[in-house]
Amino acid sequence: MKNLIKTFLRFCYRCLEKIIPENRLGDKLFALISFIVHHKRFPTSKPIFNDVLYRIKTSKEILDPLRIFISDKELVKVYVKAVVGEKYNVPTFAILRSIDDIDQYDFPSDCCIKATHGSGQTIIRKNNEVIDIEKVKSWLLMSFYKTCREGNYKLLKPKIIIEPILFGNTNLNDYKFFCMNGSPKLIQVDADRWIGHKRTMFDINWNEQDYSLAEPKCNQAPEKPENYLEMIEIVKKLAAPFSFIRIDLYSDGKQCFLGEITNCHGNASQRFMPLSGEAKASKIIFG
Repeated sequence: MKNLIKTFLRFCYRCLEKIIPENRLGDKLFALISFIVHHKRFPTSKPIFNDVLYRIKTSKEILDPLRIFISDKELVKVYVKAVVGEKYNVPTFAILRSIDDIDQYDFPSDCCIKATHGSGQTIIRKNNEVIDIEKVKSWLLMSFYKTCREGNYKLLKPKIIIEPILFGNTNLNDYKFFCMNGSPKLIQVDADRWIGHKRTMFDINWNEQDYSLAEPKCNQAPEKPENYLEMIEIVKKLAAPFSFIRIDLYSDGKQCFLGEITNCHGNASQRFMPLSGEAKASKIIFG
């Protein structure tokens, strides 16, 4: 019976996605319904992790020109270069702006292929593997805004960015820093993303937390990177103009590069594991 109810609710949710107007009022209604469906409660004005994300998503803050600018995976590199320097940007092989560009481009034998205007659209190519070109082309027709109703994505131009595989490693740890008023507070380390996604949460002093977020907790916590202090300084500078923001870095312990900057983690929909972790994380981030 529970599975039947869940299936029915998902069906209703998808129907609402299609009929809710694509304007700010519609975005706010969508955000409210999404929050209730995922968290089984109404959002509050309290300093709670997902509630704060919900308020950013539904306020004018999400439409701040800088938040829109850094949502684009090509343009965010301009911001990074200006604030901390070009050496922290992942090199760009190419930007593909049309179907013809994709058809004519000679993809490197080893590369990372991503949509600049969305989240999660990624293909890792190794050893000249066959690429699903039709899938890449479909990204140019995709509107991430219509899926998540985050207003910062609405006017982004669809593009494909081609980058090298960092450090020659397809299974890098991804260090995600949750920052409040320019200060990193909580770190989420994503591991084994493509082969059994796991997460570990740390405070700024690298003390492991007893909860995870949306994905299972790692059995063995990753070690603190040797260049952790450098990473912290980079994050502080990049996060400075924002209230609540997530700054993602890749590191091999010696070098580090920006992964992306995310305004609204998980679309304000991800639940803590266990749920009591949200109160603990909120206390660390918001005091």
